[in-house]
Amino acid sequence: MQLIDVGEGPLLDEILRETHTIWADRIDPAPFRQFWLAQLRTAWGREHLCRVALVDGGRVLASTKVYEFTARVDGEAVGVCGLGAVFTQTAHRRSGHARELIDRVLARAVGRGQRLALLFSEIGMDYYARIGFTAVATHDATFRVTPPRQRGAPATMVRAGDDRDYEAVVRLGRAQAAPFRFHLDRDRSVVQYGIVKQRLRAGFGPAGLRELQFFIAEEGTSAVAYVAIGVEGDRWTLLECGDRDVTGARVGAILQVLLAREPSRRPPVIVGRLPPGFLPPQMAVVDRHEAKELMMIRPLGDFRLAAPLAEDQVLYWRNDLF
Repeated sequence: MQLIDVGEGPLLDEILRETHTIWADRIDPAPFRQFWLAQLRTAWGREHLCRVALVDGGRVLASTKVYEFTARVDGEAVGVCGLGAVFTQTAHRRSGHARELIDRVLARAVGRGQRLALLFSEIGMDYYARIGFTAVATHDATFRVTPPRQRGAPATMVRAGDDRDYEAVVRLGRAQAAPFRFHLDRDRSVVQYGIVKQRLRAGFGPAGLRELQFFIAEEGTSAVAYVAIGVEGDRWTLLECGDRDVTGARVGAILQVLLAREPSRRPPVIVGRLPPGFLPPQMAVVDRHEAKELMMIRPLGDFRLAAPLAEDQVLYWRNDLF
């Protein structure tokens, strides 16, 4: 058996054919393939994203996507190997191939100097706990945004975000993340990848099904707050946000502005995740529930956490999920 980096070709087609029904998110097979290849062509994806497979005699046994990040853990920069879409081909299940695949990928990660493995499980914690992963509690919430006291939108300068705003988003994010024991080191390429990936998801999906809304609040010529929202029907998913004001008041004002665009329309359901201790004054938590995707970590090599990670010590946006 060999561990192979999968490019374009028959191996990729075999993997996508079986995984399509699980992870395509209503994107048709051909666009689903394009969606993956387009991610690889982003500035971040070219260097830090790949798909690998355990192959025997030209047959794919199991595969996974590999994401290479840098995280800050207790103030230290730590290389992270992220595993996504771990999948055993139907014809080769119950033979330990997924475990073999993960072991080989993580051994390679150690050889590259990475010190932590990260994944998000939708099948619970039992399987991954048996191979050394530990769950980190994370919750999502449903939010309500209160309208401004005066009728109409608040007097906040809001415009659509674009490439010129990424540096400001990075600065806002790093200031916001600094108090947390664990967070990704989100440089320009990471931020850009997250936004572009959501735009690609919308573009390759059925027309009108979903869209990304990326808006900033501006003072002078600089972004001082931003929001990224995934819109699907009457449901908004807060993917990430940031604010120079520690209260988050500008983030709340941006949301008020966006909601005021269609005052006669019923307000959408707003779901997502905010950092512990950060709640704009215009927002209220209606419901809080365990995240569908269970965050799990595993130290690699001789790396050890000083103490288990508690939820209020972790900053991880929905836009960082993989």
